[in-house]
Amino acid sequence: MGLIELVLIAVGLSMDAFAVAVCKGLSMKRCTWGKAGLVGAYFGGFQALMPLIGYVLGVQFKEVITSVDHWIAFILLALIGGNMIRESEGACEDYEDADESLDVRTMLGLAVATSIDALAVGVTFAFLTVDIVPAVVFIGGITFTLSVAGVKIGNIFGGKYEKKAEFAGGLILILMGGKILLEHLGIL
Repeated sequence: MGLIELVLIAVGLSMDAFAVAVCKGLSMKRCTWGKAGLVGAYFGGFQALMPLIGYVLGVQFKEVITSVDHWIAFILLALIGGNMIRESEGACEDYEDADESLDVRTMLGLAVATSIDALAVGVTFAFLTVDIVPAVVFIGGITFTLSVAGVKIGNIFGGKYEKKAEFAGGLILILMGGKILLEHLGIL
């Protein structure tokens, strides 16, 4: 997997966290860089951890399903992307009761919820040629950066962008899944 594909997957995965970060920023009366950084650290950390866990799990089954790995990658990315597009209609509605609390319980719940799809992507990484450590660091860093920006954007501009961001993230993941499938079928 090349750098461009990795960037696109990282951006696609981070859109859930970005959308929730925008919602979190909406709920803050006073948004500091420290608060935005804390949100970014939770989301970026979990977005890096989950693909690593998925990769470790996927490697256990790699030998068994090598002949269909491209289909698995395509199906997982298409399902994740399709779900993100479906959820983009009500991006902040799931977090309407969000408050500006940054306590561990709240942030762990949000971080896990926004990174579950990264676990499945980690499984697909096990079937592809991916150097996992730089990949997860890259995914975590992009998610951290976009989450910090999301909190600030949400605090300043309101909920104008979260639906578009989640839709774009879903579309990117579907397109990447299609590209992986077409490459393995020899069409690209």
